[in-house]
Amino acid sequence: MFANARLPALVLAAAVCLLLGETGYQLTLNANLAREHQASAQQLDGLALSLEATLSRHESLPGLLALDPSLLALLREPGNPARQAAANAYLEAAQQGAAVAVAYLLAADGRTLAASNWRLPQSFVGHQYAFRPYFREALAGGLGRFYGVGVTTGEPGYFLAAPVREGNQVRGVVVLKLNLDALEQALASAGDTLLLADGDGVVFLSSARRWRYHTLTPLPAATAARLASTRQYGGQPIPPLANQPVPLNPTTLVRLALSEAPARDWLVHSRPVGGQGWRLVQLGDPSEARAAAWAVGAASVFASAFVLGLAAHLRHRQRRREELRRVYAELEDRIAERTADLTGQIAALERTKAILRETRDAAVQAGKLATLGQMSAGVSHELSQPLAALHTFADNAQALLARGRYDDVAENLQMISELIDRTGRIVRQLKSFARQEAATPQPVSVASAIDHARMMLEPRRRELQAMFHVEPCGDLQLLAEAGRLEQVLVNLLRNGLDAMHGQTAPQLHVRAWAEGAMAHIAVRDHGPGLSADAQRRLFEPFYTTKPAGEGLGLGLAISLTIVESYGGALNAHNMADGGAEFVLSLPRASDA
Repeated sequence: MFANARLPALVLAAAVCLLLGETGYQLTLNANLAREHQASAQQLDGLALSLEATLSRHESLPGLLALDPSLLALLREPGNPARQAAANAYLEAAQQGAAVAVAYLLAADGRTLAASNWRLPQSFVGHQYAFRPYFREALAGGLGRFYGVGVTTGEPGYFLAAPVREGNQVRGVVVLKLNLDALEQALASAGDTLLLADGDGVVFLSSARRWRYHTLTPLPAATAARLASTRQYGGQPIPPLANQPVPLNPTTLVRLALSEAPARDWLVHSRPVGGQGWRLVQLGDPSEARAAAWAVGAASVFASAFVLGLAAHLRHRQRRREELRRVYAELEDRIAERTADLTGQIAALERTKAILRETRDAAVQAGKLATLGQMSAGVSHELSQPLAALHTFADNAQALLARGRYDDVAENLQMISELIDRTGRIVRQLKSFARQEAATPQPVSVASAIDHARMMLEPRRRELQAMFHVEPCGDLQLLAEAGRLEQVLVNLLRNGLDAMHGQTAPQLHVRAWAEGAMAHIAVRDHGPGLSADAQRRLFEPFYTTKPAGEGLGLGLAISLTIVESYGGALNAHNMADGGAEFVLSLPRASDA
């Protein structure tokens, strides 16, 4: 009879223990999944920046290759063996120097006239590629971009194409093919399942090679027909990756059966990459989060059972003493949980700060390289003039020396020395600008930084026939790193020049002054000014008002990051009489 009386109490105690275990499991699982989503987002951001930097690094190269006269000469005389040999040799040297898979020249009808692999059995020479989208885009005067499987070699790659012009007429197209195997290896070493899909949802790079050439969602008939006509993926079938369309960035776990594997739960996270509609997708495994949650749930059950059993035992001895001990035990548990939670939050905060510092430094360096890429054509022109002059003076000196005109020889040698100094200054400035610096702020001369930034943009200034008006600022100094300050000034000056594109004799005004503990640098253009939408989104990453291919929209975002890391500010406003003015403010050096 006594046992029957205690049975309902035991059942109630067991139910309470199970309820607490279930609650602990759910709370822990939700917290673990939230942390997994945050970590996935940070990892995808880093991989996306690396991919975009890799793709944009070569975008200016086809346009530079198209300037070589040997390619235009072959397009004029496609049947001339000497012209073809010269073009083959040039493309072979360019391919080896730029470390790309292959470089080749197409005529206006899409036929390959010359290629860097002309010596190989699978040479592209003579093949027809007019059906490829990159050819049509470049023939229309733009930059062609395309990822696909090579119809000649069967090897996948990323294609970049640029027009070869004669005056205003496009005579042909020069193409580069890049091998992205290193990027796929980086995806495989990242840990989780990572997929890179094109704008149609077709996976073309994956950490697991068996999932290549599958689609995230079933392809419409029109899309499948277009892929077949361009032979983008070699004409092979493109089956769905899973038993249902893969959702992007869902708020809960998604149950999917990938290929022929059994259905299971996945953590899905994605983000867009570049400007071609590509998307980087991560499929995370929630089993670790569930195992931790099960452990917490089991611990909650056993802890609850222990507390309830102890309470029942002490209830027979002394009611008040049992109550005090129970409250004391619960208080200790709460303190321990709070301490562990605070310790975990502090560790997570430190890791997050380290990741942000690394990401910021990587973005700053990528911005420098992107800026150098945009200015590469102008820099090439800057170096070609003194090099051509060196060749002329050297030939003259040799001829004068043979005639015994030693005074004229000495004058020619002096001119050669001055040209070498000029070329050296250009190269040293480029190396200094591209070097990745440690974060060690120190006094930097404002006048020197402005002069170096103007030197980097001198080809662009001459192209627009613009004038720089720089007000003297004396020996004003501020606290920063010289290279990063020059990067910010290059971004501001270039944006000002681009804003006045198409104007007659555009003028850009630069002034600097000190005000209390701060130093200010203002860059003012006379362009159309900033629209309301541009003012609101001016410093957002990847936001740009420039045409496609002329900027990633990272310049002002990276500049703001650099300035704020030194405790400064970057602001912009429209001027009453037209144009816009950007004002850079940084702490003034104490000895200035």
